[in-house]
Amino acid sequence: MPTPSRPVRRLDPILVDRIAAGEVVERPASAVKELVENAIDAGATSIEVTIEAGGRRLIRVVDDGAGMGAEDLALAVERHATSKLPDGDLTRIGTLGFRGEALPSIGAVARLAITTRTAEAETGSTLTVEAGLKGAVRPAPAAKGTRIEVTDLFAATPARLKFLKSDRAEAAAVADGLRRLAVAQSGIRFTLRSEGTTPLVFPAEREPGPAASLRRLVAVLGSEFGPNAVPLSMEREGFALEGHIGLPTYHRGAASQIHFTVNGRPVRDRLLLGAVRGAYADTMRSDRHPVLALAIACDPALVDVNVHPAKTEVRFRDPGLVRALIVSAIHETLRRAGARASTTAASRTLEALRPMGGHPGSGIRSGRTTFSPVLPSVGAPPGYRQASRAQAASVLAEAGFGEAPQALFSHDLAPPVAEARTASAEAEPLDAPLGAARAQLHETYIVAQTTDGMVLVDQHAAHERLVYERLKRERANGGIARQGLLIPDVVEMAAPDVARLLAAAADLDRLGLSIEAFGPGAVLVRAVPAALAGGPARALLTDILDALDASGLEDDSPDGTEGGPLGRRLDAILSRMSCHGSIRAGRRLRPEEMNALLREMEATPLSGSCNHGRPTFVELKLADIERLFGRR
Repeated sequence: MPTPSRPVRRLDPILVDRIAAGEVVERPASAVKELVENAIDAGATSIEVTIEAGGRRLIRVVDDGAGMGAEDLALAVERHATSKLPDGDLTRIGTLGFRGEALPSIGAVARLAITTRTAEAETGSTLTVEAGLKGAVRPAPAAKGTRIEVTDLFAATPARLKFLKSDRAEAAAVADGLRRLAVAQSGIRFTLRSEGTTPLVFPAEREPGPAASLRRLVAVLGSEFGPNAVPLSMEREGFALEGHIGLPTYHRGAASQIHFTVNGRPVRDRLLLGAVRGAYADTMRSDRHPVLALAIACDPALVDVNVHPAKTEVRFRDPGLVRALIVSAIHETLRRAGARASTTAASRTLEALRPMGGHPGSGIRSGRTTFSPVLPSVGAPPGYRQASRAQAASVLAEAGFGEAPQALFSHDLAPPVAEARTASAEAEPLDAPLGAARAQLHETYIVAQTTDGMVLVDQHAAHERLVYERLKRERANGGIARQGLLIPDVVEMAAPDVARLLAAAADLDRLGLSIEAFGPGAVLVRAVPAALAGGPARALLTDILDALDASGLEDDSPDGTEGGPLGRRLDAILSRMSCHGSIRAGRRLRPEEMNALLREMEATPLSGSCNHGRPTFVELKLADIERLFGRR
């Protein structure tokens, strides 16, 4: 309704453009995104972006696309003028831009200069727009394609300048936006030039395919992504999903390295991010995020891209189908990857072991003390051997290590060389992915030898994953094997906890745990999963209560779909239960038990991380170990 004594009137067209610019051009990175997307839609194979003062003083975008003629150039800066909706059908949008708002919006808040030429034209055309005032189209020399310069961004709306961050932060936002476009368009060469920094260049990958896609991802996400990535490909009911996903043990503290594209459009959609979180739920810590890049391709009619001014969000006609596709594809891909640990885990291990100063291999520094192991030479007299061991133990104690070196091992050291030669080398599974067990450290870690290095395994974390996967398989195959208790176990608990457990009794019974009420403040346990037999019932029920509190609250996916509330609830309970059936740290294992654990890890999907996202093993290559000791 009109305010008193103030009649309704039409806003000035230039003011309208400036208001619209507030939706489209929030910061320099928004302007760069719009201009680069226009270049991509024009068929460019090379796009060069130059910025100054974080894009506030200058944004220049040069492409080798189709270019424009004089008449098209004059219309391109008019509001709601576009060449990207030839039939006016908003339900089948196949281009990145379509609203015709970018150029007039930018011209309304800055000085805009466009120079362009088509391949057929003998000369180019140029036009300027300053603070919303359009100049005349004039002939100008130009190469094929389009050159756009934006100077003094927000000069016409100086209040907006107060909301910009530092030049460095704005330049970083521009670079991040260009990286997302580079992930989506691997066939285009992207270059970003900014004052005082090395140019950011992503060469074009001319031949499409997983290998070319991975090269572009390595260029964008870093060299570590390559050896820690697994290719993914799956199709379902009109949707195709392709890309690469990182191993669960290769992760980040923020979700900034999760890249999604929908029909070539980079998007940041909560549905897609939620699906990724659900897919990695039982392989990664809740405060960590995976690194991946996935492309969704579908009929444009199955997705609405006209739901956000910046076109960064989409709406799918069948969101449940898309979510189920992502979750199942990631699950299946990680299972195919088998027992793999990220290479970054080995790098962190070597960094932790690397001497702090001095020459490699010269010693290990702990606190103020630097020590080197004192090893007797072959054939040294017994007295020398004993003295050297005592000296090493003394130095270790002084450095803060309480046990002598030989006490770290749970079984005897390797036999003498003469006796070792009598053993059959062929019987030792050194060529297996996780090698042959050699020792147990602190009754917690298994040391295994491989053909080209060594593996260090956390026995509790590894077995926890094995028990969890076994329980999930049994549940999927018709029911978890249970073991009835000869004498039912009575567990006293607070009345509210008893009520929550009894409310979930039907679900727990499906998981092999049979409980019933036993008075107002107790639960009677009649059967437990066979894999967990012998464990303390109270600790098991307490962990299940925690799982009930933490599960089933993140999305509204219908039951029956993979990762829906019921499936997620049951998996969360199984994850907590599996901890009680696993080999505990501090338990001494025989060599055959250690090797059996290694072989089962090799045969079990996702065994590279435990249910809580911690790595189950670290692999060190012999070459890395030799460099650690100065042999290379």
